[in-house]
Amino acid sequence: MSEQVTVHGEVDSGFGAVADAFRRNFAGHGEIGAAVAVFEGDRPVVDLWAGWRDRKRGLPWERDTMAPVWSSTKGITAFVVAAAVSRGLLDYEAPVAKYWPEFGVNGKESITVHQLLDHQAGLAALDRPVRLRDMADPDGLAVVLAEQKPLWQPGTRHGYHPITAGLYQGELIRRVDPEHRTLGRVFAEDFAKPLGLDFYIGLPESVSLDRVATLSATEGLDILRYERDLPLRIGVQLYAKRGLSFRALNSPQVGAPARAARREFLEVESPAAGGVGTARSLARVYGAAAGNTGELPIDAELLDRLASADTAQDVPAEDLVLLTPSRYHLGFRKSCGSFRFGTDARAYGTTGYGGSLGFADPATGLGFGYTMNRLGMAVLDDVRSRNLREALRRSV
Repeated sequence: MSEQVTVHGEVDSGFGAVADAFRRNFAGHGEIGAAVAVFEGDRPVVDLWAGWRDRKRGLPWERDTMAPVWSSTKGITAFVVAAAVSRGLLDYEAPVAKYWPEFGVNGKESITVHQLLDHQAGLAALDRPVRLRDMADPDGLAVVLAEQKPLWQPGTRHGYHPITAGLYQGELIRRVDPEHRTLGRVFAEDFAKPLGLDFYIGLPESVSLDRVATLSATEGLDILRYERDLPLRIGVQLYAKRGLSFRALNSPQVGAPARAARREFLEVESPAAGGVGTARSLARVYGAAAGNTGELPIDAELLDRLASADTAQDVPAEDLVLLTPSRYHLGFRKSCGSFRFGTDARAYGTTGYGGSLGFADPATGLGFGYTMNRLGMAVLDDVRSRNLREALRRSV
């Protein structure tokens, strides 16, 4: 259902194309509620929101409305890991078992932090069933994670770890942090508080769910109206309830994606898929990284490494889980094939199920954030975020 909406917020001169694309997403691409933001370093140049934060279109999307962003959380987590590397607590090229001895069994002895971050560890799914209540017990969860055998020879291929990536990285951070803080707490204290971010990995009880947009699955005729990039090969596995893609997307079992805006899901730290926040916050942290403003607890040399155009991957580009070419670099996505973002190969960020996206464009010093509540079905390249980032590229 297309409709005319009132777009709220501000856009700097020269970025009007982004506002136009944002408005067109409502008119022709089934947007219900959404927000988009762009920061040049620490300065907002685009800050827009519109539509509704509920499926029935009764509650307006407001300036401080947050949304579950699924795997866009992975970029935030990768920044936390980078901060630990910057502090000398971790080394990307060291074995995970150096910091987590129990991890080094069942063929995982040589897996490096780098391989774990770049989805090469073969740990995309767990053999033992794990649910939300299990994820809330980090000590018990660590035992399950450490016992898991790789599903392929680590370092030879990559396959997206939709949820398990964050669980492994979260335990790694808990092991090396001097105070043994959880990853969500490290982010809250070392990133969110100094930068004034509305973004959480583990939603505090003090934050009202009224601020969180309700997600809406795309169903029925709306699939034909708005979706052009359907993941048919993954869909076959999901329908048959078998195959690596099905296993990875259902391990751990956290419930239907459209039900993510519930406290029992958001309060559990899931550093790969459980983040909730504003587009403004995504753009703010990526803007600080892209502009190297000195506000992040990550040194300039390491930020340059995150922006490296050479991902130096010796593994095939075909993703064993997503069944499409993909590239990863130190926990972030890089442009690959037809999926392009930023103005050159240095750009890095992460996409989230349904369409959300955050990325840094070091060539321009811009950080981008997009959140929404209609869940698109593309594997990587949702048409709405593509419209916005192409408009941004034309603007710069």
